[in-house]
Amino acid sequence: MAVTVNTTVSTPTHTTSTSSIFSISRNSKPFILRPLKRHLPLLAPLKCVQPRSASTPSKPNPISCSALTSSPSQTSELVVPSKLQYLAEEFRALREPVERVKRLLHYAALMAPMEDSGRVDANRVMGCTARVWADVRIDEEGKVRVAADSDSEITRGFCACLVWVLDGSEVEEVLKVTSDDLVGLNVGLPGAGGSGRSRVNTWHNVLVNMQKRTKQLVAQREGKVPFEPFPSLVVSADAVFPKGSYAEAQAKYLFPNELKVNELVNVLKEKKIGVVAHFYMDPEVQGILTAAQKQWPHIHISDSLVMADTAVKMAKAGCQFITVLGVDFMSENVRAILDQAGFSEVGVYRMSNERIGCSLADAAATPTYMEYLKAASRSTSLHVIYINTKLETKAYAHELVPTITCTSSNVVQTILQAFAQVPDLSIWYGPDSYMGANIKELFQQMTKMTDEEIAAIHHEHSQDSIRSLLPRLHYYQDGTCMVHHLFGHEVVEKIKEMYCDAFLTAHLEVPGEMFSLAMEAKRRGMGVVGSTQNILDFIKDRVQEALDRNINDHLQFILGTESGMVTSIVAAIRSLLEPAKSSSQRAKVTVEIVFPVSSDSISKTTSSLSSGLPSAKVGDIILPVVPGIASGEGCSIHGGCASCPYMKMNSLSSLLKVCHHLPDEENILSAYKAEQFKLQTPNGKSVADVGCEPILHMRNFQAAKKLPEKLVDQILQPQDSRRSM
Repeated sequence: MAVTVNTTVSTPTHTTSTSSIFSISRNSKPFILRPLKRHLPLLAPLKCVQPRSASTPSKPNPISCSALTSSPSQTSELVVPSKLQYLAEEFRALREPVERVKRLLHYAALMAPMEDSGRVDANRVMGCTARVWADVRIDEEGKVRVAADSDSEITRGFCACLVWVLDGSEVEEVLKVTSDDLVGLNVGLPGAGGSGRSRVNTWHNVLVNMQKRTKQLVAQREGKVPFEPFPSLVVSADAVFPKGSYAEAQAKYLFPNELKVNELVNVLKEKKIGVVAHFYMDPEVQGILTAAQKQWPHIHISDSLVMADTAVKMAKAGCQFITVLGVDFMSENVRAILDQAGFSEVGVYRMSNERIGCSLADAAATPTYMEYLKAASRSTSLHVIYINTKLETKAYAHELVPTITCTSSNVVQTILQAFAQVPDLSIWYGPDSYMGANIKELFQQMTKMTDEEIAAIHHEHSQDSIRSLLPRLHYYQDGTCMVHHLFGHEVVEKIKEMYCDAFLTAHLEVPGEMFSLAMEAKRRGMGVVGSTQNILDFIKDRVQEALDRNINDHLQFILGTESGMVTSIVAAIRSLLEPAKSSSQRAKVTVEIVFPVSSDSISKTTSSLSSGLPSAKVGDIILPVVPGIASGEGCSIHGGCASCPYMKMNSLSSLLKVCHHLPDEENILSAYKAEQFKLQTPNGKSVADVGCEPILHMRNFQAAKKLPEKLVDQILQPQDSRRSM
């Protein structure tokens, strides 16, 4: 039997007996929840809610009939914010989780299914455990018409609620809804871990997808020229497909020349040479190294901290030389750590006879940074310094203020543990200004969490402790990595416009606007903010989840860090996808890696200064680059950088040259050699010894999950005693 919505008008002395959340009386105060004596459907086919007439269609509208479930005078009062409030009140009134599940299942059953033409890959919503489809159009009156569907009944119930809220609304209303507006719609369904997360995230991801489509439709109606898409690589089990010339340049070296691979492997084996390389290497170099790893185990690609640790392992395994593919402070660290481990006879070689700089490390190697630390030396303080700095900087800083190094992976835990372990401590972080600002913003956000949520991050902290530490957390405000500095407003706006429904990855060093965008994505399960390794792990985990679901899927990731990461990412993705090739029963999963770069580009030239060609300036740092590259895409000083020109000074030709000339009996490679430190600190100690101590403090922290006693003693010592140490 058809069910109709009661439209009885309420008076002060009489109310309707109907208890549906959407049976609204026109003259009563709207959106006041009535006792739930009887339930009426949220959505129903048109025949259930319209007066019977010859014009009433017998088939449900494939887009949605939710806007027609009440008379026009009723629905005109239900603007989007009030609908959201009303919906939240309904679910709060259902005290038992099982009742909420039943309500969602009921709405799912009543919602008209999507036509098959709408249940296509182009309409899929990313980030949902179940398959979800969303469709949007704008009607003749300029109203937004939405439809959604899912192969999960609970998710269909979620979709039914969102369709009721948004369908028939003005464009401006749809675009004003934020993820925060959906917080009240967390219906508290049972299920922990990934299950609970995915249910909550469904609200957000379907909303973001609908808003993206609405923006695109509005732009089409207004005749606006759409944004050019970022270049990307699409990885499948069978192949890699580049989109855009920048992506083509990246993809070119994913399948390297076998002759070059064999040449490198042969010389490495013959001369017992180990290779440690940073993730940000040129694609050509990484492609060769990745292929060569299969024949020579002493090749490792990682972040900067692991490079030095791996070099020690290689020396223990018998390698007589270590070649370092990175910037100069990485070579320094490898040299110093090898010396500390007793392998001073192992030669360490850089890949250029010129200086391979780093804008971030250079920012800390200044009198300005030491002046910043002088304020720290006047109180009970700890200096937390990013690992990506020179050994000399670490040594000088440690003599001024007790210092521990950190990585982007452990910086948050390092700071929280230090505050918990040392009363009334002040922490001075540096030199990365963006990371410092992002850490402070993260802690500000933690003050809005519950004590239980905070304890899950660090068990010794609460809202009160986080609030109390914020005034004692300082960060240097004049240091940036030029790569992450360039993920600016231009790129963020383009991501919001074109990729708001994609997975978003961002290094902890990116500017605040990009950080906030990535943190919002992280909150709804669609992003990660952290180190290069965190980014790689996040992508691998999402791909594995898609494979485990065994449903055809396309995952899209925004790579919010240096584009050199792509080689390791593609290798990891293919290692997951390739086993599925042999089974006809396996679903087809493709993964798209998007490079958020600008068409306004720069590229490296090692001879730019001497040749008179123009150079780029970022802050006080002169970069040996010239505007534009052959492909017209790449790294932009106006927002969006995909490539570090310093890292790209580590070429394949340099690596082969160094390897072929080892051992360097004719002293041809003197400019390439990372020499042992002979410098002394102001207190007359070895720079290598003092500079390594903050690194050892960090290693002890990682092993024991607390600051080492030696470091705590240094923090608590009077300043005069520290100077005489």
